[in-house]
Order: sequence, then structure tokens, then C-alpha cells
Amino acid sequence: MSEHLMNTYARQPVAFVRGEGAYLWDETGRRYLDAVAGVAVNALGHAHPKLVKAIADQAAAVIHTSNLYRVPRQEELADRLCALSGMDRVFFCNSGCEANEAAIKLARLYGHNKGIEVPTIIVMEKAFHGRTLATLTATGSRKIQAGFEPLLSGFARVPFNDLEAIRHVAEHNKSVVAVLIEVVQGEGGINILPPAYLAELRKLCDAHGWLLMLDEVQTGIGRTGTWFGFQHAGVVPDVMALAKGLGAGVPIGACLARGAAAEVFTPGTHGSTFGGNPLACAAALATLEAIESENLLENAKLRGEAIRAGLREALAGVHGVVDIRGVGMMIGVELDRPCGELVGVARDAGVLINVTSDRVIRLVPPLIYGAAEVETLVATVSDIVRNYLRQAA
Repeated sequence: MSEHLMNTYARQPVAFVRGEGAYLWDETGRRYLDAVAGVAVNALGHAHPKLVKAIADQAAAVIHTSNLYRVPRQEELADRLCALSGMDRVFFCNSGCEANEAAIKLARLYGHNKGIEVPTIIVMEKAFHGRTLATLTATGSRKIQAGFEPLLSGFARVPFNDLEAIRHVAEHNKSVVAVLIEVVQGEGGINILPPAYLAELRKLCDAHGWLLMLDEVQTGIGRTGTWFGFQHAGVVPDVMALAKGLGAGVPIGACLARGAAAEVFTPGTHGSTFGGNPLACAAALATLEAIESENLLENAKLRGEAIRAGLREALAGVHGVVDIRGVGMMIGVELDRPCGELVGVARDAGVLINVTSDRVIRLVPPLIYGAAEVETLVATVSDIVRNYLRQAA
């Protein structure tokens, strides 16, 4: 490993040189089943022919021009995303934290335009929104905030899935302008927001004139079995952040807005040099087309259900398994003890997994999984969990 890389990652001792479908190959030629998908990014798996062709064709034409000019691919992608989501306008950027940063800036400007001197955004415990200073502050993890103080003001934190806590803030803080929340907390441990909660939160925001802002960086673009996680609840947010699966591996983020929120930004209030460039937008358009034409929303729903059912059956009655939960291809296996070492154990067994929140095995496979991949994943994960809990007993 190069000594010139900043020491920001505890990298695993493996490097991948080739991918195809749901599999990756390392430098020695060993094959691994991918259940991480670049941390919920590689929605189409690896080397998907439609994505590869779209990237190659666009790269041969024009890669980047900047937002000083019209970008037809960007316009086409904005139209497509708004048609799928019910939103009105899109700002393109390069990552999830940038999309959330745009949402935070939008909410603050929205508040200032209403004459609120110190706009406040309600955020959640255990949330993860990114690592810029604003998104770091919105994130509910002291572990990743430590050392970067002073954090920003203008945020009020409440427990996840607790409407009464939000109502309490509303009674005591008249500067609230928005609520920022994940439909499913990914980094927080696959904590799922009940659809009924989101419907009630929509009503609460409407009653107070707040913006309902959803961080769908991880849940968006088919991950939960619908285009967007909010569609399970039958509501539409005012602002939504997307990234990860949108480009299926090519960096792109998006902040979508509707209604009054869609009119907040004006020329000069926000921008991005690379955001929505032709190459990234071509990748995103190809991703959306592949998901639709290959019925990957339904596949994500069915394969995700099969993985959860298989794990529940295989791990039934195993002491130390707290919960197996998820929606679509976003699955968490919670144990009663820290289990980070299982990442290496699974890798040695030829399967790539992730552990988050110390005790939750996070599985976010590509949306293209078939029955064989489901069977391998369930068998491997259940086996290593049983062995680990038996040895630790």
C-alpha cells in the first residue's frame, strides 16, 4: 500500500481487478460474491453492458463542459427523475454529502426568506448524512464528529421514529424550518422508518410550514424495491437527496425539490463545477433504463425477501441473533455483540459483507442478484454467524 495515501481508511487486505455481474476477482484470480456493492452504489453489479456502453459512448463524445453551458444529458436526466419521483426541479452534484449539503443550504435560505434569523433543521439520533461540516453536524454520531468541533449551529436532534419528540421541539423552537431524515438508516444499523410515521411527519411538516427533507442517498434508485423509499408510505417530500445507486458506480448526486422549495435557489446561490456533467448523466440515464427494462425493482423486492426469509430460517433459535430486518436489498442482521471481525471471516469464505453500528451485518447487494447468489449469501452469512456466536459463547 502506498505510503503517500492519507491514513483515512482501515482498508482490507484485498484489491479487486475485475468484476462481472454480482462477482469481483482479486489480484490472485480469486472470485468473491459481492454483497456490499461499493456500499450500496453498484446497483447494476459490475461491468453491466448497458452501463459500460453508455459511459464509453459518452466519453468518446464529450466528458465535461461545466455548468456555464446547457448540458442536454443533464436536462434529460432531470426530466426523468422528476417524472419518477413527483418532484419539480433538480440540482446535480457529485456525492451524497453534497446532495445533503445542498438540502441544508436550501432549508436555511428558505428560512431566511421567511424572516427567520437562525433557521433550525430537526435531525435524528444515529443518522448519517455525510462528512462535510454541515452534514457531519447533521449526522448523529459523536464518533465521527469528534475532533472537528466547533460544529455548526442550527440543528435540533431527536430520537429516530419518535413523533412526540418532534412535536416537543415544535412547541419550544419557533425557528424550525425543516426535518431531515433517512427512510432507512443505513450507517445507523438498518433502522427502518414505518410508513405510517412518514405519513404523519408529512402532515406535521405541512401544519408548521416546514420542509420535509429525505436523505435517500442509500435508499433511492431501487434499493428498497421501489424507485424511492418514500413511495412505500405514499407521500412525497419537499426535498430529497440522491446519490450512490444513481450512477451505478460513476459519481453523481442530486438534490430534488418541489413546490416552494423548488424555487428557493436562484443563479449564484449554489453551484458545482463537475455536478451533472455529460459523463455522469449518461451513466445515470443508462442505470435508470436498465433498472426499468430488466424489472430490477421487482427483483430487489423478491430477492431481498428471499434473503431475509432464508436467514431467519437458518438462524432461528440461535442465541445472540437479535433481529433480521430490512426492506428490498437493504438488509441488517443484528447480533448482541460487536461483530466487525466477521467482515474478514466472510471475505475468507468468498463473500463481501459490511458491519455497521458495531453489531449489525449490513447486506446491500447489487439489484441484479439471482437465486444462486441468494442461496450462496444466505448459506455463507448464516454459517459464519452461527460459528462466531458458538465460539464467543
